[in-house]
Amino acid sequence: MLWGMMREPQRQLVHRPKATLFWCGIGLLCLAPPTLAVAQDIRGLEVCTAEKQMERRTGCLQSNVEFLQQALTKLANETQDKIAAADRNLAAAQAEIAELKSTVTKLSAELAQIKTKVEPGSKK
Repeated sequence: MLWGMMREPQRQLVHRPKATLFWCGIGLLCLAPPTLAVAQDIRGLEVCTAEKQMERRTGCLQSNVEFLQQALTKLANETQDKIAAADRNLAAAQAEIAELKSTVTKLSAELAQIKTKVEPGSKK
């Protein structure tokens, strides 16, 4: 009976902190204010919907279009530079592969000659 009394308080110690932690977590979630997802602004773009006059809104939209065209041109140039660099690396790799193939062919021919010279001597 003494053994059963000792086991009960140990179980309570183990389960109480978990339950308390669980309920504290639930309480904190209920108290936390709901957050709305906010769209990320693109640097350089203006919010044109705030303009009341049509001329100003049109000018704002044209400014945004010009900014986006400049950004696209910049990205296109960077991409072309990367493609050109990759082409140069590819050409260098292909040249190296051709050189290695010719070296392997040359070495194979030399090995075949050495084998033919050694074979007649080994039969004697």
